[in-house]
Amino acid sequence: MSFGKWIGGALGWAVGGPIGGLLGFAFGYIMDDKSANVTTQDRRNYNPRQDPRYQSHRHHTRPGDFASALLVLSAAVMKADGKHMRSELDFIREFFKKQFGENAANAHMNQLKELLNKDIPLKEVCDQIRYFMEHSMRLQLVHYLYGVAHSDGQVVDSEIRILEQIAQYLGVSQKDADSLKAMFYKSISSAYKVLEIDEQATDEEVKKAYRKMAMKFHPDKVRGLGELHEKAAAEKFRSVQDAYETIKEHRGMK
Repeated sequence: MSFGKWIGGALGWAVGGPIGGLLGFAFGYIMDDKSANVTTQDRRNYNPRQDPRYQSHRHHTRPGDFASALLVLSAAVMKADGKHMRSELDFIREFFKKQFGENAANAHMNQLKELLNKDIPLKEVCDQIRYFMEHSMRLQLVHYLYGVAHSDGQVVDSEIRILEQIAQYLGVSQKDADSLKAMFYKSISSAYKVLEIDEQATDEEVKKAYRKMAMKFHPDKVRGLGELHEKAAAEKFRSVQDAYETIKEHRGMK
């Protein structure tokens, strides 16, 4: 497969560890046999802090790293309910098509089909992502995964459980995870969850929470990952604004 040819220099830390082993491709044009043939025991023993090959990539996430992480975790979410919905596949394909183009999307989808038949060492994968990926991008990643789960119009309990587990493994706080989840549900209760406050908060606390969340999800946080990521960040930013406006209207705030 010529997958490595187009992604080339867009990959950094994702070429090694459990993610590289699962995807079976390496940096640039060359297949890394060591990465492609990682054993289950190797994955369980993998510690990114002890891997000198990728230390320079810590907190330097490239578009290809993000895409690789998304691909592996999307497979884990799709496997959660034992069903591979066409709507989920279409959602993922559309993301990769917009980000990388039609040919690259086809290559990614072929990789996804292979991943759906593999055992995903979830904690080890998340440990690798958590160590190398910036917090703001991990928030973006969880947001995308909720989008994958919600693409068929509902998120079942088994999907919620694995999404919560992924968020925990990635070092995303419960409040942040609840906020991201609430962005896919429209209600006054969800609006409070988006702002990470309860319904007993004062008007001043609501305003303070809005300013904090607007800063956390500002599109500038993912600048450099590409136009599609910036648009997704803008979508989260709008969700925060919409939640604030919903609460203001409900309370009669000015």
